[in-house]
Amino acid sequence: MGAAPPPSLDFVKSSSAANCLQPFYLEGALSHFFWKYNAIARAVNLSSPFAIPSHRPMNGSANCGNQHSAGSSCRKEGFADVARWIALDSDNETFVYRKFDELAARSLLYLQAELLVIEKELSELDKIDANSEEMDLRDAARTWETLKQLYDTNDERAQVRMDLIVTMRAKLKEYHEALLLQSEVARLKRPNNRVVGAYEHWFKKPYPALGGLAKTFLDTPNDLVALSSPPATDYLSLFLRRYWPAREELSRDGLHRIGRFNEKSISIAVAVISILVAAVLLVGSITSLYFVTNDAAKLAMIASFTALFALSIGLMTNARRAEIFAATAAYAAVLVVFVSGNISNSQDIRKA
Repeated sequence: MGAAPPPSLDFVKSSSAANCLQPFYLEGALSHFFWKYNAIARAVNLSSPFAIPSHRPMNGSANCGNQHSAGSSCRKEGFADVARWIALDSDNETFVYRKFDELAARSLLYLQAELLVIEKELSELDKIDANSEEMDLRDAARTWETLKQLYDTNDERAQVRMDLIVTMRAKLKEYHEALLLQSEVARLKRPNNRVVGAYEHWFKKPYPALGGLAKTFLDTPNDLVALSSPPATDYLSLFLRRYWPAREELSRDGLHRIGRFNEKSISIAVAVISILVAAVLLVGSITSLYFVTNDAAKLAMIASFTALFALSIGLMTNARRAEIFAATAAYAAVLVVFVSGNISNSQDIRKA
């Protein structure tokens, strides 16, 4: 779904297993009238002659949606309601949060600055001890046992060095852990625009689900991160998601719908279609070339089938450019070998 809410009568579609969220609309003024009438009827506690049972909220609440168990309560507000909605996605694609890149960068800068100070202080101590006339201090700079012995005897210089070493270890460990955690966060993908758009649609209508500053966390889309990897974004998957049948529930305002469907079913459909297309392109091309006798026509057919094969890979898979080139070259090689054998045979027949 796009980041902006759908115009007019807003309907949002999502999947329960990779929450494929996207807008869809009721066509025709009559359907629009039915939905508006139902909304007004619910508001004034009237029974609507146009009621659509499958779109009514569970237990009489537009906030309920589908529950994990029959005993779960529909009366949830605030953080509990948002958590309930997030947990409804079995593939956890709705687990979208701020990663606070700016704060993370500042935290690393502070830790780095502290370590720079410790590094400078240790360097100055090394210079002083190296030029010291006290043999014990000079020996402590290269012998751990001597340093430990001086520290145990409450030598002031040894205590300063030991305290710096202990502080350095703790701070360096904290810094390295922060670096590794930040590298893990940096590898997380941004959420799909469909998910963010549907999240905003559900979260902000008719009023923000959370109060205070918590209601603004979706206002910085460039700082959002998805804990679950986004689903496949090939054109075939995108097309199927847009028209795949969904189990619908009412949104928080009672006027809009959210559809949830299993992303695994789309993955299976894409796999089946891809296999069938690959088989048709291979078997169909060889069969067609077998019955064509004109050599120029065969070469033209090879070019056409090769272009069609490359196009199908680009549209139905997430293959990279190098992979598309390799697969297309292999496909073309099969056709060329087949045709070259037929051309040679035809030339031999003509000579004979």
